[in-house]
Amino acid sequence: MDRVYNFSPGPSQLALPVLEKAQKEMLCYGSTGMSVMEMSHRSKMYTDIYDQTVADLKELMAIPEDYEVVFLQGGATQQFSAIPLNLMVNKKADYIDSGNFAHLAAEEAKRYGQVNVVASSREDTYTYIPDVKGIAFTPDADYLHITQNNTIYGTRYVDLPESSAPLVCDASSMILSEEMDVSKYGVIYAGAQKNIGPSGLCVLIVRKDLLGRTMDICPKLLNWQVQVEKGSMYNTPNTWGIYVAGLTFQWLKEQGGVAAMEKINIEKAALLYDFLDNSKLFKATAQPKYRSRMNVTFITGDPDKDAAFVKAAAGAGLANLKGHRSVGGMRASIYNAMPLEGVQKLVAFMKEFEAQNA
Repeated sequence: MDRVYNFSPGPSQLALPVLEKAQKEMLCYGSTGMSVMEMSHRSKMYTDIYDQTVADLKELMAIPEDYEVVFLQGGATQQFSAIPLNLMVNKKADYIDSGNFAHLAAEEAKRYGQVNVVASSREDTYTYIPDVKGIAFTPDADYLHITQNNTIYGTRYVDLPESSAPLVCDASSMILSEEMDVSKYGVIYAGAQKNIGPSGLCVLIVRKDLLGRTMDICPKLLNWQVQVEKGSMYNTPNTWGIYVAGLTFQWLKEQGGVAAMEKINIEKAALLYDFLDNSKLFKATAQPKYRSRMNVTFITGDPDKDAAFVKAAAGAGLANLKGHRSVGGMRASIYNAMPLEGVQKLVAFMKEFEAQNA
């Protein structure tokens, strides 16, 4: 059958050229006579792949020299534990609770020290990002944690908070979709399954001066210093995931890099939000100022119509538009790999559905 437009929030759609190249090289990578999945992670044939992948990410994000890049396992969620274990020197940290994953990160960190939730939009169903101006941060906090894009509720930070503590950012659902000034962050981490590659992989970008603060109870696999020293290879890494991530980075460079993708992503989001704002049936749920460019959440106001829309859309080749189980409604995740044509087809279908159901 033909490929559908996959609006899944993750694992998400990958760029077709990336899949095609992975398919072509599945049985034999270059002249090696074997698949990437069969290579020793310590062999030169694989370390060449790894080194190029790291170099391409550094180039795409303009990562300064005083930062390290490693590829870890366990996705972003495992870093909810690793962050306090690596950074809680004073056993204090500030968290901004702006969504489900931000909340879960804060709850996990409470196992290791004092967590101060310095701002939250939880009581308002996470329809906005808390105003970062005027927040009273903890003077001796070891770090400030944010989740820069809210996958489930469809919101994003428009300004970064300014604290004296290092800024730790979960960038899972927005990394590489817009330019980031890496120097403003102490740590950036991201699950790969939205804008990078297969699930199970996590990218970690950490400023070098933040290494070596690890708690004694920290497991070696969660110890950033160990992972940096071993080049992500203390144990066998997700070799295939890193390889596919490398293919994605190459594809992004061919598209013109992150700046070029940001322009396309702004265009895609504007097209969908403009329709929603003028629709007689559909309504966007996030407050306009904080609307995500990656995850567009919307409803009809009638759960039965929501379900009918999702079913009909799937039949039209527009897959995985059902909203998260905790909020219902619909969600269109339009990451880098979603072409403009996919969003255009979605809007055209929504117009047809509206004409029949408004």
